[in-house]
Amino acid sequence: MAAMAALQSSMAALSLSSNSFLGQRLSPTIFCPLFPGKSTEKQCPIVVRLKRWERKKCKPNSLPILHKIHVKIGDTVKIISGHEKGKIGEITRIFKHNSTVIVKDLNLKTKHMKSREEGEPGQIVKIEGPIHSSNVMLYSKDQNVASRVGHKVLDNGKKVRYLIKTGEIIDSTENWKKLKEATKKTEEAAAAA
Repeated sequence: MAAMAALQSSMAALSLSSNSFLGQRLSPTIFCPLFPGKSTEKQCPIVVRLKRWERKKCKPNSLPILHKIHVKIGDTVKIISGHEKGKIGEITRIFKHNSTVIVKDLNLKTKHMKSREEGEPGQIVKIEGPIHSSNVMLYSKDQNVASRVGHKVLDNGKKVRYLIKTGEIIDSTENWKKLKEATKKTEEAAAAA
């Protein structure tokens, strides 16, 4: 009895009642007065772990490792393996972290898109899938031959890529001008439409 009376008097001294905690979060300092700086609750953030084949390999500074690729955007290539073998196209995009490229109008995949708005129906869209860079080879339109790429330094000190079989220089200023003009035309056509 005496212990119960002592407990009630201490509760009255702290001015705590059983109704004061309803619907409120208790602070950890009430339950753990021995360690005032530490909280007893453990924070448990949700961690999503990627599979080993989904992870990008990273350097010590957490940036992804970027691989050197023998092709650039705008190059004409021939696919040398896979179900699109023997087809010729132009590179539109490069992914250096996994050494893959996207070739225009080749390796088409079917994507089922959900409707974004309420009245809009869903649709089935064809998109270009990536191809590993080892499965493409540079192609000469003039001589209709696929070749490996070589590097050499010209007389003016500029380092260029060339086709080993034909000796044709790929990185010439004329090729870049043609590529820029073609991209401008497509942008203007898209803007006009």
